Amino acid sequence: MTAIEHELKFVAEMDYAAYFLTVYDIVRFARERGILCQGRGSAANSTVCFCLGITSVDPTKFDLLFERFISSARNEPPDIDVDFEHERREEVIQYIYQKYGRDRSAIVATVTQLHQKGAVRDVAKAMGMSVDAINKLSSSIWEFTDEWFEGKRISDQGFNANDPHLLKVLDLTRQFMGFPRQLGQHTGGFVITQGKITDLCPIINARMEDRTNIEWNKDDIDTLGFLKIDVLALGMLTCIRKGFDLLKDHYGKTYTLATVPQDDPAVYEMISHADTIGVFQIESRAQQSMLPRLRPENFYDLVIEVAIVRPGPIQGDMVHPYLRRRNGEEPVEYPSKELEDILGRTLGVPLFQDQAMKIAIVAAGFTPAEADKLRRSMATFKLSGLVTQFEKKLIDGMTGRGYTEEYARRIFKQLEGFGSYGFPESHAASFALLVYVSSWMKCYYPDVFATALLNSQPMGFYQPSQIVIDAQKHGVKVRPVDVNISKWDNTLEEPEGKYRAVRLGFRQVKGLSEQDVAALIAGRTEPYTAIHFMRDVGVSQGALERLADADAFRSMGMDRRKAMWEASALSDRPMGAFKGQQSASEFEAPVELPKLSLSEHVVQDYMSTSLSLKAHPVSFVRGELAAKRAVPTADLSKFRDGNFVRVAGLVLVRQRPGTAGGVCFITIEDESGVANLVVFQSLFEKFRKEILRSRLLMVEGKLQIEGEVIHVVVRRCYDMSSLLRQLNQKDEDPDVMTLSRADEKDEYVSQSVNRKTQVRKKPVQLEIFPSGRNFH
Repeated sequence: MTAIEHELKFVAEMDYAAYFLTVYDIVRFARERGILCQGRGSAANSTVCFCLGITSVDPTKFDLLFERFISSARNEPPDIDVDFEHERREEVIQYIYQKYGRDRSAIVATVTQLHQKGAVRDVAKAMGMSVDAINKLSSSIWEFTDEWFEGKRISDQGFNANDPHLLKVLDLTRQFMGFPRQLGQHTGGFVITQGKITDLCPIINARMEDRTNIEWNKDDIDTLGFLKIDVLALGMLTCIRKGFDLLKDHYGKTYTLATVPQDDPAVYEMISHADTIGVFQIESRAQQSMLPRLRPENFYDLVIEVAIVRPGPIQGDMVHPYLRRRNGEEPVEYPSKELEDILGRTLGVPLFQDQAMKIAIVAAGFTPAEADKLRRSMATFKLSGLVTQFEKKLIDGMTGRGYTEEYARRIFKQLEGFGSYGFPESHAASFALLVYVSSWMKCYYPDVFATALLNSQPMGFYQPSQIVIDAQKHGVKVRPVDVNISKWDNTLEEPEGKYRAVRLGFRQVKGLSEQDVAALIAGRTEPYTAIHFMRDVGVSQGALERLADADAFRSMGMDRRKAMWEASALSDRPMGAFKGQQSASEFEAPVELPKLSLSEHVVQDYMSTSLSLKAHPVSFVRGELAAKRAVPTADLSKFRDGNFVRVAGLVLVRQRPGTAGGVCFITIEDESGVANLVVFQSLFEKFRKEILRSRLLMVEGKLQIEGEVIHVVVRRCYDMSSLLRQLNQKDEDPDVMTLSRADEKDEYVSQSVNRKTQVRKKPVQLEIFPSGRNFH
């Protein structure tokens, strides 16, 4: 009660009641319609917000006091961001428009600047380069470097590095980057005014239907002091809400964010083993490497985990000191009682922006207003360098209060790291709740979690194929798409083993429209026994062929080749006035189609659904890889630290963080698991072509084993993608090739032979297999 009374008094003094009630009303609307949401921001984790239901994090449990975020000296409203399910946020946006009117509410604009690929494409087009050359040029790099601008890296893609016209294009691109391009919509910033918005600023219609924007951006609004509420979209909330629905429907259990069992040791044990594919915020390569070292044991450990793997703490050299102190390798020391009160929970290491402000006030004599300027200089996505303006004042202030200059400079270095990206403790606490809830669901109901995650795509770090493989490793049976069983979404079926089986939905089939699926399901009053029945209920010819490509007719006793044959025959089916007459196909002699090999089925699976339940592509080339002494990724744990190994796999993710000094982190996957690769900058430049272009990458390097964390420090790279081209040519019957509309024709087919019986040959196109996702 003391905290509530204190905050209510502060809200009354600052006249913030209308702001809190406006946010509450938006959250109330979402909750009434079953839209999952959660508040975060500088004031979201206050007791008032907790009682209003804006956030589910109890601030008294984590000492998230109001004064850390709101100061009367700053004379500005508190900051509350509310995340909503990304698939249903539009309902909330339209509610705001309807309640306040388009004359009093609008979305903030953003000034879109030209970056990287956009700049080079615009310049190259204006300079008259061909479309093919533009595509090749824009895809030739991962990041813009001086070497690229000077043309030294262009020759790898077949360009003449000395061509004056090309060098002019590159030079203009360098100049063009950063220019404003157009006005865009803010991710969710809403301005709500008491009078007409047009009395204050101009408004425009957005390209999206039923949306209105003001022409000013976020910085303009902050300067003028307009009321802004952030209505943001978060994919994990969609996933969690769908997971809660599945739990209620199939397990009879009802949960909310606030009622999920807290502090479960089994959940933290799973997290400590980095078993976090698909989990919110801690599924990235960097987070998975940190988890076995940090080994979270409680909720506040998750708060720290969310905040510590960020450019700010990394650049400020805060990560290793914290880990050493946590593991007892370094004593925890505080130069003063004041700093112990501020840094006690983070073992003397400042990890949050809030702590930086407190240190400036307590140890260096900053006023609350000056501390806020320091906070603003550390704000996310701002230009770095502004923090250095406070260097002299901070160091002088700390040394004047008895702190050593060495300690003062170390503190400043740590605070300066926040210039890239620092996390407020309140944001980390809100995110940590979603981390825990998604981890809890994955731990106890991996079937539910995988299904909800697949139904919420696109989102997250991994592709559907990795989500399915991870579910299978946790004992979940995954069943293929089927015209007689599947629905649009992925669904849960009867228990098979410990968990319910997951049935893949039609949404996994590339190019299949929801409209065609609706017609198919509506006509499925009883199981289909022939393809032409689906045509009769309104399923388009194209949809039938896509379903045949996806091997979705197994319940009708047809594999994909027979289904494709029968679906193609419907294209000459008499229609209109000729309906009911026999088609030419009925007079053709029956054809015995050759069977597809397993490797061909896997290729077609990836082509149609981007995943396969039959086998992993790398399993078919294991013999060739073994001949080159490449070991399965699962065997890396059998070696010792420092051993040299070769390993190969499909490239899943490439990461080259700005905080890593040019180091590239790569994750590859084979039939046995995943391996984490570390490529230092000099080696990256040497093998840039292999790293960026390989679908199947083989590396040799030195094993680095630290507890459960295993890395391969790469010494050499090989592009083995050519092996993937053989997947539809090598098997028991080498003459059996894929039957696909995209296949090229043979150069010559005898006129005396029925062309429909010819099965054409074509190597696997590498684009079938993903080239890996790139992150900076």
